[in-house]
Amino acid sequence: EEPLDGEVDAGGGALIGDRLLRLAPLSVPVLVLAAWQGLVGTGYFPANLLPGPGRVLRVFWDVAVGQTGEAGIYSGVLAAHAVASVWRVALGFLVGIALGIVLGLLMGLFLWAERAFNLSIQVLRNIPITAWLPLAIIFFGLADRPAIFIIALGAFFPSVINTIHGVKGTDCIVVKAGLMMGMSQTQLMRLVVLPSALPAIFTGLRLSLGLSWMLVILAEMVAVRAGLGYLLLDANYAFRTDVVIAMMLNIGIAGYLSDRLLLLVRHSLLGWTRGVTIGG
Repeated sequence: EEPLDGEVDAGGGALIGDRLLRLAPLSVPVLVLAAWQGLVGTGYFPANLLPGPGRVLRVFWDVAVGQTGEAGIYSGVLAAHAVASVWRVALGFLVGIALGIVLGLLMGLFLWAERAFNLSIQVLRNIPITAWLPLAIIFFGLADRPAIFIIALGAFFPSVINTIHGVKGTDCIVVKAGLMMGMSQTQLMRLVVLPSALPAIFTGLRLSLGLSWMLVILAEMVAVRAGLGYLLLDANYAFRTDVVIAMMLNIGIAGYLSDRLLLLVRHSLLGWTRGVTIGG
């Protein structure tokens, strides 16, 4: 039996809608590039202040691979600086979230820990992380240590707050059921509380990771002589706006890729949320 015309149209409409949905992530970048090119084409901004998208993409490629010489002295230097930044982000992020998760679990589970640490955390987390940079340089000097300290401090607060929220959001009925089944405190923590808190913990990790990339750029502009932040600032001093924008794109891409990696870990550990929650 042949399908009705309405069914054919519905199927074709669904196929078109699916294709449009797949192209949706490109809509905003395309609009931004079009507006950018429009501003450059009209001459509203001089080319040395706002280079066109084509120029920036050529410089972006040359900074990465060093084949065309478009970036001048910055040609082919991306790899070494990116490795320095990734190392600082990774170390500072891991230190910060380790302390944040451990303290968050303690504060979420034990009243004495919450009373002991809550006031200090609520006061300190409202101090801009940038305000710690002068003290970090005084206590740790230059090079990597102040940068890692700043990143760890920034990663600590989102992870500890979200871990506390996740632990305290555990369903009391599930906890009581575990106790009735004879679970020990360790089993209850491992099998009930921690799985329940993991979605909130991973939200904190994503926030911490994004903040880590912001802070490494700040720290590298002041305390070190290698890294993506240092390269961006140096290009700014040299009045290479095209290199500055190219480095901004590199930083954004690095942050995006690291977030995708964290999401892969999340999906592997939280497979049980699929079909259970809206965002599962």
